[in-house]
Amino acid sequence: MRKTTSPEATKQLALTLAPYLRPGDVVVLSGDLGAGKTQFVQGVAAGLGVSASVTSPTFNILLSYPEGALPLYHFDLYRLEHSDELEDTGFYETVDGDGATFIEWGEKFPEALPYGYLEVSIGVDVDGNRLVQAHALGDRSRQLLFVWAKDSKSRLMKK
Repeated sequence: MRKTTSPEATKQLALTLAPYLRPGDVVVLSGDLGAGKTQFVQGVAAGLGVSASVTSPTFNILLSYPEGALPLYHFDLYRLEHSDELEDTGFYETVDGDGATFIEWGEKFPEALPYGYLEVSIGVDVDGNRLVQAHALGDRSRQLLFVWAKDSKSRLMKK
């Protein structure tokens, strides 16, 4: 768990994850509206060298950023009601594809998530700080979490 005290600190924490991402990595982001899920993706995008403005794909469902060191795919499943709607978004092809996939609100459809993924949960405390917790499911995500947690730059503040 890490605590960040500003949007910039949340982005900086996420930026430290970028060098360790590989094609096929999936990160599921959970947290209330406004918790900082999109800010987290903005930090990863900056770490991958994406120059485009990264915004929430709430109305698009999927936004792609192919120009970084690794293609970045950003899903927001908030507006979807049923898992069968994922077929129309290219979800399964993207998750199994050539880049790193970040999924906001993925917990709505746990049956659709791949075998292994890194779960990043962002909460907000009473002072407005972000509490970022990561949990690995599967071998590759455990390896990803291990190297990210050991990165000295990711240690913004332990709770």
